[in-house]
This record gives sequence, C-alpha cells and structure tokens, in this order.
Amino acid sequence: MPSQIPRQRTIAALAEVWASTTGLLSALSRDEWFLPSPLPGWDVRDNVAHILGTENMLLGHDAPAIDIDRDTSEHVRNDIGVFNEMAVEAMRSIEPAEVLARFGQATTARLAMLDAMDQEAWDAESFTPAGRDTYGRFMQIRVFDCWLHEQDIRDATGRHGHQVGLAVDVTLDEMTTAMGFVVGKRAGVEPGNRVTFALTDAGVVVREIHVEVGERAAVVEALSGPATTTLTMPVGVMTRRCAGRVGPGELRDQITIEGDAEVAEKILGNQSYTI
Repeated sequence: MPSQIPRQRTIAALAEVWASTTGLLSALSRDEWFLPSPLPGWDVRDNVAHILGTENMLLGHDAPAIDIDRDTSEHVRNDIGVFNEMAVEAMRSIEPAEVLARFGQATTARLAMLDAMDQEAWDAESFTPAGRDTYGRFMQIRVFDCWLHEQDIRDATGRHGHQVGLAVDVTLDEMTTAMGFVVGKRAGVEPGNRVTFALTDAGVVVREIHVEVGERAAVVEALSGPATTTLTMPVGVMTRRCAGRVGPGELRDQITIEGDAEVAEKILGNQSYTI
C-alpha cells in the first residue's frame, strides 16, 4: 500500500534540518571541513556534497560524469553508493565556502519546489531508496538522511546538538517503518515475541516503537500483551546503531535490556539496516 506522508509536516522538517545544518556549517573553521566523519572515506565536506548531490538530482540537474571504481573504493558497495560517490568526488576540489554557498542555493530552490508541488504530485508513485513508493515517502527519507548526515558532521566536529525537534520526529517515523524488518528478518526473532524500543532524551522516554512477531514481524501501535523484550536507549544511540555509524558492540553501555536477553542480543547484533 502506498505510503501517505503528511506534506506540510515533512516539508517543514526538511526546512528545519537544512537550516540547522546551515547554521552548523557556518560556524566551522576551514580546517573542520576536512575532519573525518563516522562514514568511511568521507570527511565533513563530503557529507555536505552527498546531500547536495541528491538535492541537485531532485532539482533536475545531471549527475557528474565521473567514473567510480568499486575495486578501489571499499565503502562503495552498490549502485546508490556509486551515485553518492560521484557527487562527492565532483566537489572534492571545491573550497568549503563555495560548498556552503551551493548548499544554501540548492536547499532554497528545493523548498520553493516543494512548496509549489500539489498533493497529487506529492502522492504520486516515485523511486525511493526503499523501493517504489510515493514522492512523499521519498521526502520523509530525505529528512532521515539529511538529519543523519548533520549528526555525522556534529560527531566529527564535536558540536553536538539538534537531538529534538520536528526533523528528529520525522526521522524516527521513517526508522519505525524498518523495525519489523530489523526484528523479524535481520535478527530472526521467533513468533510469539513482543519487542519494545524505548527511546529517550535526557533520560525521559520520548518515543516507543512496538514490534509484534507473528507469522511476520510488524510494527504495531500497541502490543497485544506485555513486552517480552524491551530495549531502552537514547535517540542518538538508536539512530547511530540503525544507520551503521557504529559497530554492534559500540554504545552498549547506554542500552538497558529488560526481558529476554537472548532476543535482545539478536536484535542488537543486527540493528544496522541502511544501505
């Protein structure tokens, strides 16, 4: 069933994350643009170039004509990775100030495009990194992707922030869609289990994601009974682990397990799901 994604809420989330990223980048020294990020092979500038590459594509610009050799680029594993690397490579000789200027121009143009889009176009079938779905779902994934890369830049530069807000809420909405896959397919949790991810900010639970495992694992609004396994962790730990920014054994000191520890270990060992 095609995803029906709230249009104005999602556009507002994109505006928020792009404004937050612009403010972050504007505060960096030139040297900080070249600090390594959590993504192998990419520094801060490369993360910005990646965001720019996708937004320029959505603006209708042609991708850079650059050959990417997968044999010499260990972090490039698929066709989407090749596309991403083309955009990154095209901007590796461009000064940070110019990259920032282009980021502002592209995101301003994209917001104008989205504001002018009608509901029919928003709900139309489209390519997305998660397969065929609506254009609105693609934009929800864009919030998720842009916020994650903002956090990559913050982690690289030690400028932590933007842990709450609309863009974070939309990011968690998108992540929620994958939790049935994580629990059922990746972790192989058996039928009869009921799993809750309790996500916290400053020690307070701000989001619960419930997964019920029957013939298949599915995200549900409420479990049919008490959770058999509960995993409690900060939002930032959940997002970094699911996005593969850290290994399965990292940040474990910030995760609390209640219930079936064996099931919890299966999930934690298979939490990363992004391409």
